[in-house]
Amino acid sequence: MVSELTKNDTPKNDIELIVLDMAGTTVADGGLVEQAFDAAARHLGVEPGTPDHAEKLAYVRATMGESKISVFRHLFGDEEKAQAANARFEEAYGELVDGGLIAPVPGAREAIEALQAAGITVVLSTGFARVTQDAILAALGWQDIVPLTLCPADAGGRGRPYPDMVLAALLRTGATDAVQKIAIAGDTSYDMLSGRRAGASVVAGVLTGAHDKDQLEAAGATHVLGSVAELPALLGVVRDDRPA
Repeated sequence: MVSELTKNDTPKNDIELIVLDMAGTTVADGGLVEQAFDAAARHLGVEPGTPDHAEKLAYVRATMGESKISVFRHLFGDEEKAQAANARFEEAYGELVDGGLIAPVPGAREAIEALQAAGITVVLSTGFARVTQDAILAALGWQDIVPLTLCPADAGGRGRPYPDMVLAALLRTGATDAVQKIAIAGDTSYDMLSGRRAGASVVAGVLTGAHDKDQLEAAGATHVLGSVAELPALLGVVRDDRPA
């Protein structure tokens, strides 16, 4: 059973702003990131089955949640190659999205609606580019589900693990007067680091995506949930009827 207070003693029912990750947290994409990476890697001559491909794929998996252009800058070195890889990645991911290969995480929409009905402002964030984020929202019919969606470019260009998108959500919504009244939820260690660095009092890891419980806790998760569907109960918005 989780504690009623987070590590800085802010009551969970004081939360006024929640920043939710998309792929792996509110959106199930079935491993499309790796498929899109394969397309980007082939575009730059990195063939599946080679040691170079395996090494690069391992890095992609380890840095799930980070801004994708930052990942490609690390993998390919110079800016021209990184931009080319990122453009092909976004194109490939968009094609997969258009092919109907994504869906909401079960209970995600209901959780977002319950949180907003309780007066909490909810923002969706991603490490993808805006064009890809918009394609995901359109495919799900989520264009108007929350008042604000953010990608790294909306917060000055730095994605996770920097705190910028969480703080941009605070500044742009004006939903609260203190970072301690912010909660974040995500499926990667980078989500946890971003939330911690922003000062959020609830930094909830979910087990529907890239990283496991140990990785999430090592990166600073205050709580680990089976899925984002459990977030309203954690915050006291709905009753948690599970056995203690």
